[in-house]
Amino acid sequence: MAKLLVPLVVLGAVAGGPPRCPPRCLCPAAAPSPTLLCARTGLLAVPPLLDRGAVELRLADNFIGAVGRSDFANMSSLVHLTLSRNGLRRLAPGAFADLRALRALHLDGNRLPALSGAQLRGLANLRHLILANNQLAAIEPAAFAAFAATVEDLDLSHNNLPALPWDAMASMASLATLTLDHNLLERIPAGTVARLPRLARLDLTANRLRALPPVPGPPGPTLAAGGNPLHCNCELLWLRRLAQPDRLESCASPAPLAGRLLWAVPEEELTCSAPAIAAAAAHPPAVIEGQPLRLACAAGGDPPPALHWLGPDGRLVQNGTRRAVGHDGTLELRVATLGDHGAFTCVASNAAGEAAARVAVAVLPLPVPHGDTGDDAAAAAGPGASDMARAGGNETWAPGERRVVAAEVTAASARIRWLPQRHVPGVRVFQIQYNSTGDEAPVYRLLPPSSRSFTLRDLAAGREYELCVAALRAGGVGPAPAPAPGPAAPFAHPLGCVRFSTGAAGSASPPGCSALPRAPFLGGTVIIVIGAAIAASVLLFILILTARYKAAARRGPALASACSQTNGGPRTPEPEPEPSPEPRSPEQRSPEPPAVPPALGSGSHSFPRRNRSRRHGSLPRLDHGGDAVPTLRPSFGSTHWMLESTV
Repeated sequence: MAKLLVPLVVLGAVAGGPPRCPPRCLCPAAAPSPTLLCARTGLLAVPPLLDRGAVELRLADNFIGAVGRSDFANMSSLVHLTLSRNGLRRLAPGAFADLRALRALHLDGNRLPALSGAQLRGLANLRHLILANNQLAAIEPAAFAAFAATVEDLDLSHNNLPALPWDAMASMASLATLTLDHNLLERIPAGTVARLPRLARLDLTANRLRALPPVPGPPGPTLAAGGNPLHCNCELLWLRRLAQPDRLESCASPAPLAGRLLWAVPEEELTCSAPAIAAAAAHPPAVIEGQPLRLACAAGGDPPPALHWLGPDGRLVQNGTRRAVGHDGTLELRVATLGDHGAFTCVASNAAGEAAARVAVAVLPLPVPHGDTGDDAAAAAGPGASDMARAGGNETWAPGERRVVAAEVTAASARIRWLPQRHVPGVRVFQIQYNSTGDEAPVYRLLPPSSRSFTLRDLAAGREYELCVAALRAGGVGPAPAPAPGPAAPFAHPLGCVRFSTGAAGSASPPGCSALPRAPFLGGTVIIVIGAAIAASVLLFILILTARYKAAARRGPALASACSQTNGGPRTPEPEPEPSPEPRSPEQRSPEPPAVPPALGSGSHSFPRRNRSRRHGSLPRLDHGGDAVPTLRPSFGSTHWMLESTV
């Protein structure tokens, strides 16, 4: 506890005393507000002992490479901060989050590569932001969100910016000076400058701009746009009328006006040419509904025209999940529908006028057989709604010639099989189309050409389904327009249709199945019977062994001692062998030598033997004459050995 109290006392004494001036810094006492002057002092980092109540802090011309999150923490009274010419490379997210009163931030002359939304967070009252002479190559749209309503001066000059978040900058209602000179800007969206009502000065010198959007006026903002490769045409008439002999805007193109100052070019020479559409086509010109389609349009003019597409209904085509319009004027229909059948219109427009071209697109319905209806009748009908076949598979082909079969039908699935069509060349994909009695729109499935079956798993229970299969191929005859140059339009060859019904909900077997196959049941029964017999035999064998063991235990061990410890006389044979007595101690033994049976020598040692011993060899023994005679080696069974060991 004492170790903790000492630092607290020291910190309290320091906090209670007058604010200290950081080393190498000047803190003028005559200043009307707390000011810290630390410029050109060789600092490598922001000093830690800063007066948190300071109003102005100058850290310019040092060697501070990074600003951390806590360097300016709790400095809520700071109004002016200068970090110019320090070689800054990194700003920590939220480094200025506590500077709510800051009005001017100077970060020029550093090496910042980019700005993110979190780096300048918290500057709610910022008026002046100077970011000139950095290495900025990208700025996030949220970077200026904290002070978009209050900033008045924004300097981004001498950077590497190819573009700016113009939509975010258009919300700067108080912006008066915007400096963007010496960057890599190539385009300024039309209307951006007009959305800045208080803009008084715009500097776009030394960029890569070929065109300039009109600025509001008069009186409008002071504009400087010299050093740009301007394309002098009718779009710059507004700038020519504002030009004066002291202005430096010059023309880079067209060739007759290259190198001339804009103010010296007569207005009659600033002309534009109306657009002309060079080519417009669809690839392929005819598709089956559900397939992709691409429309291309190329146009020329001065200035380059903007391209738009109008659909068959006359409405402007916009980007969506099914349609996509590219910057080069291409229109991609990811999934063609019957509503796309007709003529699309490509519109090219610029300042001199507009031009239009129509592109015919044929979207064919999915082909299905209609009984006796021929190809000529289908061609006369023209594109229309995709209808399912009105007849089942048995009505189109004979039962022995059915080409499409529905098998393994359950309440929610069915397996569809069809015969291989070797006589149909160039098959690209197989098309499955089906619907039920409760569905209005058909469902389509596209399968690879190697498929011969498909399982439908999204069926509804208790419904009747009509399904047709067609082979889409690269070329052929049928109700299709004449092929145009480019990729061949796909054609369809119907394979057949089938009608089937799904079972009721909860049914496990297909409709019409009354019994399950019996062969698997018979085989399983035989296996169960054989297994039960084997188990019963094993159990009976165990019971017999247990009974025999208990009977042997009740009779007791049948042991015989061929040569036991006696008092000196030979052992009298008994009618029934008895267990050998316990061995006596040496003191209880008779001093006389024991009698030796005829089978054993006098020098043999006594050991238990059983009545029935097997001859496994001969053991040397000593008779009365000292000769070695063969002996019988006892053989012990597992049960008897256990009983003798117990004794």
